[in-house]
Amino acid sequence: MTSTTRTRVLTGITTTGTPHLGNYVGAIRPTVQASRNANTDGFYFLADYHALIKCDDPVRIQRSTLEIAASWIASGLDTDKVTFYRQSDIPEIPELTWFLTCVTGKGVLNRAHAYKAAVDKNNAAGHDTDTDVTAGLFMYPVLMGADILMFKAHKVPVGRDQIQHIEMARDMASSFNHLYGEHFVLPEAVVEESVALLPGLDGRKMSKSYDNTIPLFAPAAQMRKQIASIVTDSKAPGEAKNIEGSALFQIYQAFASAEETAALAQAYADGIAWGDAKKVLFERIDREIAPMRAQYQELINNPAKLDQILLAGADKARQMATPFIKELRHAVGLRALSSDSSATAPKDSKVALPSFKQYREKDGRFYFKLIDAQGQLLLQSCGFTSPKEAGHAIGRLQSGGLGALIELNHLFEPLDQEAQGLAVKNIEIIRSISEKSTK
Repeated sequence: MTSTTRTRVLTGITTTGTPHLGNYVGAIRPTVQASRNANTDGFYFLADYHALIKCDDPVRIQRSTLEIAASWIASGLDTDKVTFYRQSDIPEIPELTWFLTCVTGKGVLNRAHAYKAAVDKNNAAGHDTDTDVTAGLFMYPVLMGADILMFKAHKVPVGRDQIQHIEMARDMASSFNHLYGEHFVLPEAVVEESVALLPGLDGRKMSKSYDNTIPLFAPAAQMRKQIASIVTDSKAPGEAKNIEGSALFQIYQAFASAEETAALAQAYADGIAWGDAKKVLFERIDREIAPMRAQYQELINNPAKLDQILLAGADKARQMATPFIKELRHAVGLRALSSDSSATAPKDSKVALPSFKQYREKDGRFYFKLIDAQGQLLLQSCGFTSPKEAGHAIGRLQSGGLGALIELNHLFEPLDQEAQGLAVKNIEIIRSISEKSTK
């Protein structure tokens, strides 16, 4: 089987902290397992450009890059069989980010979850809307789009909160392809429902933001001590204990087999002492982690070796990125003045057209938007309870034009007169094309 018929899967981890057990079961372990699939080409990267959006401590970013790279390799990632690289070692990525910036509507980025959350926080506090909001935070989805589209990834494993970014990457790719010919593959989000989200020491989601993490490769004595500090209820030895809501049990379940999990559930019912349960948890985790700890420490102590591995991965990645960015530069007109533009213009490229795009948000509701040929947002719907309802509204607009837009005005975010005119103009283009295709 050649590489052209294999599925390309891409995953990155932002380099802003020390990997913990939650990172391991939620991202590192699943990607290592997936990398062994003979039918996939794996692209795994350290997202250090993204880290600059969240962290202004250069020492922390450098250390985190070292620790995450060592963690991935110690956990079993075979860097000879995948493309493993540091984002900042691929100069083509920021160049592609600019190309995508030029085809991405600001209205699309206005609705990015991270930006909206920052705006909502400022509004709630009575601050200016964009207080402490950097252009980097606002442009984050474009950089993520470049990460994905540069290597023509087919599948991108993400959590539900990241689905929006994959949809944005698809929109960017579609807009570019409409303008300049078919260059990008449209990626698909893969939501791993079975991947565990671990609670931390205090029962909340394990996160460095809450300072409730258990470092993945902490020394055994430190890990034992931290596990001993996991918050439990006050039930005494001999009293039956509930597995529901038990952070200790949930962490154990992420490491144990079905049989081991059932055995601990029975021990809970039989009134196991919390100290004994924590001992069981430590021993089970250490059984999996201990064999990796020595290699991790060896890599941490030899950063030059990690640099060598990452630079080799970057060379491998740039064998694809360099010719591709050259192709894209040529497509947009950044080419030798002596070249024959008429002979090299994309043939059979799609004519840029406005379009409706229907999608589902993390709130579970269904939305659609109207974008013009350049990818500029013209119309944004409110949420519908089903895709059928959203589709029905789109159909009304396609057949009714201005009249339908006025009638259904309550279903959309407010439009000024100019925006309404542009929306109607593009709806009429869609209707005209639809009528021609049915004749």
